[in-house]
Amino acid sequence: MATTTTTTSSFVFLKSPASTFLMHNDHFRYGNGARRRRSSKPIIIKAQSEVRKEHVVIVGGGIAGLATALSLHRLGVRSLVLEQAESLRTGGTSLTLMKNGWRVLDAIGVANELRPQFLEIQGMVVKTEDGRELRSFNFKEEDQSQEVRAVERRVLLETLAGHLPQDTIQYSSRLASIEATPNGDTLLELVDGSKLLAKIVIGCDGIRSPIAKWMGFPEPKYAGHCAFRGLASYPDGQPFGPRVNYIYGRGLRAGYVPVSPTKVYWFICFNSPSPGPKITDASVLKNQAKELVRNWSSELLNIMDSTPDDTIIRTPLADRWLWPSITPPASAGRVVVVGDAWHPMTPNLGQGACCALEDAVVLAKKLALAIKSEDPSSVEGALMSYGSERWSRVFPLTVRAYLVGSVLQWGNPLVCSVRNNIVLPKLVKLGPMLEHTNFTCESL
Repeated sequence: MATTTTTTSSFVFLKSPASTFLMHNDHFRYGNGARRRRSSKPIIIKAQSEVRKEHVVIVGGGIAGLATALSLHRLGVRSLVLEQAESLRTGGTSLTLMKNGWRVLDAIGVANELRPQFLEIQGMVVKTEDGRELRSFNFKEEDQSQEVRAVERRVLLETLAGHLPQDTIQYSSRLASIEATPNGDTLLELVDGSKLLAKIVIGCDGIRSPIAKWMGFPEPKYAGHCAFRGLASYPDGQPFGPRVNYIYGRGLRAGYVPVSPTKVYWFICFNSPSPGPKITDASVLKNQAKELVRNWSSELLNIMDSTPDDTIIRTPLADRWLWPSITPPASAGRVVVVGDAWHPMTPNLGQGACCALEDAVVLAKKLALAIKSEDPSSVEGALMSYGSERWSRVFPLTVRAYLVGSVLQWGNPLVCSVRNNIVLPKLVKLGPMLEHTNFTCESL
């Protein structure tokens, strides 16, 4: 249970690099090697306000945050999730979950609730912009255990949240500052002025994570491509078979996949020298997306015409490469990052959400065991062990996703001709491309 105390004595807090009180002198080093700036003297803050005490605080109520909270709950560990929005973030389109993602959802007990709502995708077909088929694959023929479904992000979040104890998620809780205390606890101050003192902080706050920034991670790097995404609606039933459809052009590619009997997800990925301005007018976004493929097969344009404007988004694609000995580790003391907050990756392998789900169960198992041991030092060890184990998994996938995207976004006509006439029809094998979905996960 959370407790509330009134602080009247002086606490010494080590301010983060983002702090407006930062004095650019000296360095200090955590035991795991992460380096951060600090002032030459500790900053003394006299507090005369109530501070809630929490054992485990998860910052961010997206897929990573809710999956981590539910994994911990299944293992008997209570957590508090801080979500900056006023309610569950049910916007966005859909995401593709492959075998490894479904293994995690099985482990945390929600997969069988989700499966009946979404179509199992049997295979994929690759076409040129004029509709010529280059290659087709059947997932089960390559890997009998493979499972692929496109899942509405809204439904996944609502399902995860629905299995959490009441009051696990605290909405309208935007983080204003984070400070480390001398005894290893972490003081979190919210925009509304409330404060929480946490034994353990798990940053699941997305690609622009304030927690990751505080820990010294660099900003994610723009990959040179942007993507339009949308979710078409067919109240009387969508007409497509259960397969992923990819369309490759020059410096431009698109795709669509049935999500359910009435929904179809689509995307268009295009080269751009910069992310460009943020556009919130949905009708403008739809027109821009349609203009990119106006000379392509009418099938894609018809899908876009069946898309409600409010489901269309445009996002720059970015990632962060976790270079050994250069990038900070996943944890600093008893603060750790998960999912996009740690290893954002481009969507070219369909592994962003899957890896976040993997992170959640791996971290939860290690952390729950450490908490139950009642040895404070074992928590830091568990977080470091999580980082080491997951780094060897997510770093290669991040690099591979970037390279695949770069190849598929080639704009040179000669290179595209080689890709379409030699590489895709004759050289590409699906089996090796699915190996990264092998992930063993036992029920929690």
